[in-house]
Amino acid sequence: MDTSGPTSAPPGTSVFLIGPMGSGKTAVGRLVAQLLRYRFVDSDVEIESRTGVDIPFIFEKEGEAGFRLREREVIDDLTRWPRTVVSTGGGAVLLEANREALHSRGVVVYLFASVDQQYERTRHGRHRPLLQDVDPRRRLAELMAFREPLYRGTAHVVVATDGRRVQTVADEVLAALGALGFVASAPAEPTIER
Repeated sequence: MDTSGPTSAPPGTSVFLIGPMGSGKTAVGRLVAQLLRYRFVDSDVEIESRTGVDIPFIFEKEGEAGFRLREREVIDDLTRWPRTVVSTGGGAVLLEANREALHSRGVVVYLFASVDQQYERTRHGRHRPLLQDVDPRRRLAELMAFREPLYRGTAHVVVATDGRRVQTVADEVLAALGALGFVASAPAEPTIER
């Protein structure tokens, strides 16, 4: 675990999980939200809910650039929600506006996973547009080489996930939040999952 600020997080601060595909953001995010009694939302699921179509369809019709614009709108909105754990897509850090919104509006946790771990966790999936019609391991390595500095530059906390259970990672996330002075506050509404 690596922590690098903020020195204190006000009560009700939201938690944003970033990292590559296959790093466990959704599974860990759900559990962290449950333990904090916060609501949980996955930004990719939210995009699909708002558009009425799945992400591969958006990529097919609008390309990655079109998807990133939709993602920016959703992240701008979700980062304003109090007492929320948000799991972001692997490329959410590509836009500076997203990095700024995430870093300034909550505590950002980077879930690090090696390329080998990413490959093992994603190789059977068919819903990842960036891994279609390419050598997936090579593509994951390329994405990681470019995005890793962005993840680290955006994060307040880094937690490794390779070969670790969801509960173990979630416990480490909570310990890191505590080290930053994070204080959970009771949700204003029941925890919801979208």
